[in-house]
Amino acid sequence: MTDAPEELGGAPAPRENGDGVRARNLARVLRLVHRGGAQSRAQLTAATGLNRSTIADLVGELVTEGWVVERDPDPVGRVGRPSPVVEASPQTVVIAVNPEIDAVEVAAIGLAHNVAVRERIESASLLAAGEVAALVADVVERWRRGPLETARIVAIGVAVPGLVRAADGLVRNAPHLGWTDAPLRALIAEATGLPVAVGNDASLGALAEHLFGAAQGADDVVYLNGGPSGIGGGIIVHGAPVGGVGGYAGEFGQNRVGDGSPTVLEDEVSRARLLDVLGLAAADEATLAEALAAASDDGPVRAECERQRGVLAQAIGDAVNILNPSVVVLGGFLAQLETLDPEGFAADVAGCAMPENAEGLRILPASLAADRLLLGAAEHAFASAGVI
Repeated sequence: MTDAPEELGGAPAPRENGDGVRARNLARVLRLVHRGGAQSRAQLTAATGLNRSTIADLVGELVTEGWVVERDPDPVGRVGRPSPVVEASPQTVVIAVNPEIDAVEVAAIGLAHNVAVRERIESASLLAAGEVAALVADVVERWRRGPLETARIVAIGVAVPGLVRAADGLVRNAPHLGWTDAPLRALIAEATGLPVAVGNDASLGALAEHLFGAAQGADDVVYLNGGPSGIGGGIIVHGAPVGGVGGYAGEFGQNRVGDGSPTVLEDEVSRARLLDVLGLAAADEATLAEALAAASDDGPVRAECERQRGVLAQAIGDAVNILNPSVVVLGGFLAQLETLDPEGFAADVAGCAMPENAEGLRILPASLAADRLLLGAAEHAFASAGVI
């Protein structure tokens, strides 16, 4: 947690009080309850190695400044004097944004991972970056007068389906949105007056699934996300996200597939192709999943799914050979393809990889469902604003 009181909506971050050690300890305690959930003071004492009186003092300051709340423990099975339970404040929130080709999804997400409110604003045409900024500003203003009237908004995080320069959040290339060198971070910051963090959607999805979802506890992870804009990816190595020199790592969807063909992965493994064979003009993730399940015995649908699964298995096998992960997580329509036959798909991937690299490999659907990109954007916002 950094000393940046003026940027956090007028709410001061925990103060250093002239003591950098204290500031770091405040950040440790807040990070523990943010990422690990509600914990007793006794658990925080054990986790940090600090003494009980120091933990009580640190928690007291975090409560006073609105970062955490305390409550009495559940009485079941307890003997002796109970230790108060410390939780991240659900009233301290960031705004998470995911612009896509057919809609912009916006949510207010609290330090406790709670989705306080969300809204999906559909669009019949592509929105320019400035239009997305204006839309976000409008939503934030409405929510401040309504469901977030008593909340503290500290930052905005944006998950973009495209290449985002890590140094300054410039969207270098979001081809499906039609954006090139779009200063999205600056546009939203100017429109809302809040600090803004922008990242690649799949990389942020990987972060969320690593911290809170299917890959929790795994240190080497490959994440592939399939959405309306195509296929993106995120990589975790030794527990840390891998962004590359510019922040553009993980663009698995642009890898060439086939024998000398100029076709890339996201051309062959495509949500649009699934919608077409299902006879749907549009669908969110839940609707697409239901349609695939209902049409599982339909010949053309089954054939298209099997074709896409084969191409995807080869692409994942290549990634497994290069990165040797312990877990591969699939999000969006890719997860829906995998869940049609998980064991068969795992066998196909193993057949495309070196046996040693595939030993112990787990292929899992994203467990955070439709929240994964928004939770990743929220985590990016909290971290960039110096909250955690």
